[in-house]
Amino acid sequence: MKNYLLLFALLIISACKQETKPVENVDYSEEKMEVTTSVYPENVTKILNAHGGIDQWNTFNSLVFTMKKPTGDEVTITDLKDRRSFIETDAFKIGYTGKETWLVNKGENKYKGNPQFYYNLMFYFYAMPYVLADDGITYSNVEPLKVDGKEYPGIKISYAAEVGESPDDQYIMYYDADTNKMAWLGYTVTYFTKEKSDKWSFIKYADWQTINGIVLPKTLEWYKAEGFTIGEKRNDLLFIDISLSKDKLEDSVFAKPADAVINE
Repeated sequence: MKNYLLLFALLIISACKQETKPVENVDYSEEKMEVTTSVYPENVTKILNAHGGIDQWNTFNSLVFTMKKPTGDEVTITDLKDRRSFIETDAFKIGYTGKETWLVNKGENKYKGNPQFYYNLMFYFYAMPYVLADDGITYSNVEPLKVDGKEYPGIKISYAAEVGESPDDQYIMYYDADTNKMAWLGYTVTYFTKEKSDKWSFIKYADWQTINGIVLPKTLEWYKAEGFTIGEKRNDLLFIDISLSKDKLEDSVFAKPADAVINE
C-alpha cells in the first residue's frame, strides 16, 4: 500500500511540474497565432532558439557594444536585468539610473536629441530578438514581407497598456523561414506624439556574429519604405567590441555625475 501511495504522489508532483501557462493571444485583425503550451508561441520560440535560446540569454547580466558612427564611436553599456544604461561618445554621456535619465555634454557640440528617448533606443534594436520576449507582449501573425522575390513570415509585437515609455509602439519581426533567424524589423515610433502611427520604418539584420553562444547583429541597415514596400538603403551601422557578461555591473556605472543635467 505504501508503494502505491508513493507512486501516486510522484505522479502528481510530475504533472504539476509539467504544467505551463499558455500565452494569451490578442486578435489585432491579423491571422490569429496558434499558441503552444510553452512560454512563447512556437514560431517565436524557433527564432529565439536560432539566436542561442532565451534560457542562455537570461544567464547574462550585462551587454556592451560599440557603434561605428560617422561622428565617432559610441559605446553603450546595459544592465540586462533592470535595463539601466550608460552611453558615451567624444561629445556627450547619457545614463539611465533606473529612475531618471541624465545627460553630460563634454564640449561645445551639445547633444541635440532627447536623452529619455535615446538612452535605450539602440540597445533595443541591437538586442533583437530577445527584447521581444519581454513581459507584457502579445504576438500575432501578419502578412509576410516580400523583398527581392523572397517572402519573410512576420510576427507582430504589441504591448499592454502602460508597459514602457511608448506602449503604443508596434514592431513586426520578420524572419527567414529557412534559418529561423531574424531578417527584418518593421517598427513605428509614438514617443513624441503619444498616438499610434501608420508610418513603418524598416531595419535589415544583414549580418550576424556569435558572442558566448548568443547570435547578435554585426550590421544593421536602415531602408526607405513606402508602406510595406522596401526601397533603397538609407544608412547602416557596424557593431564591434561586443561583450556579454554574467558578472553584475557596479551601480557606479550608471550613477548620475555631479555635472549631469536631468532629462525633463
